[in-house]
Amino acid sequence: MSPRKKEPKIVAELGRPETPEETAARKAENSRLYKSRKTINNLVYSMLVTLALVLVIYFLVPRPDGDPQWNIDYVAQSEVAAQTLNRDLLVPAMPEDWRANAAELRNASNGKVTSWYIGFITPNDQFIAFNEAFEADATWVSQTLNEYPPTGEMTIDGQVWTVYDNREMSDPGNVEYAMVTTSGDATIVLFGTAEPVEFEQLATSITADLRSAQ
Repeated sequence: MSPRKKEPKIVAELGRPETPEETAARKAENSRLYKSRKTINNLVYSMLVTLALVLVIYFLVPRPDGDPQWNIDYVAQSEVAAQTLNRDLLVPAMPEDWRANAAELRNASNGKVTSWYIGFITPNDQFIAFNEAFEADATWVSQTLNEYPPTGEMTIDGQVWTVYDNREMSDPGNVEYAMVTTSGDATIVLFGTAEPVEFEQLATSITADLRSAQ
């Protein structure tokens, strides 16, 4: 007795058995849907892993409380710088509402001029860079001020300052305003974004130090 041949399964939606072509098409569609679901699942999983890593980093990395406090002790830094240069350096005596965000020695790009630098933040939250260099030439001054030309002069307690007013320029950068003076072999350059009255306040303190040193 020969084995009984298995009858093709009737598909309810068709009311008849599938043809070989329909079977192949159904399997292909099922495979496509499976791969699509797998891709979506993998994407969701990857997003969850990424989110978890972001949260871990957020909670583990220490962050400063509140706004950054610029309060560099430039007086103490001036003592170290003076010993390094073996020179007396200017240390402007400014009110407590003037802060410093940097105080250091800086070398010019050509390596020939070393300057004593203080970055001041004024009471109006504007910036003035103080630079004192020794035996500096006109090239150093020009490079420090982005090669902008002078626009005038100002005399403070007998000390002549050259003024660079670039506020009408379209993009003067950090050199919106500048003042330059010399005393002996020292050249003092101030530049920044503060108002002229704040520059004059800093220049007045410097002039007083220059006069007392004479």
